[in-house]
Amino acid sequence: MTQELKEVVRRTAHEDSKSAFPTDGFVRLKQILGPDGPLPISKSGFWAGVKTGKFPKPRKISARVTVWRAEDIQLLLQKIEQGNT
Repeated sequence: MTQELKEVVRRTAHEDSKSAFPTDGFVRLKQILGPDGPLPISKSGFWAGVKTGKFPKPRKISARVTVWRAEDIQLLLQKIEQGNT
């Protein structure tokens, strides 16, 4: 496979993962952040955004499990696309 074809395959897979993002329920951090998630930022960058209020607050569903509402992340993605972050 050529490098150009590999890049097309990678982009297509990334776009598919964006469209496969849940519209409701709860999501874990690894589903939100790239390369598999729709937000291509680091964990520390995301947590800093949570701390400042730029990103949605998480919910603790157990002592070791943190989740976000998929609806909140969808709203965040819409704001980012509109340039309102």
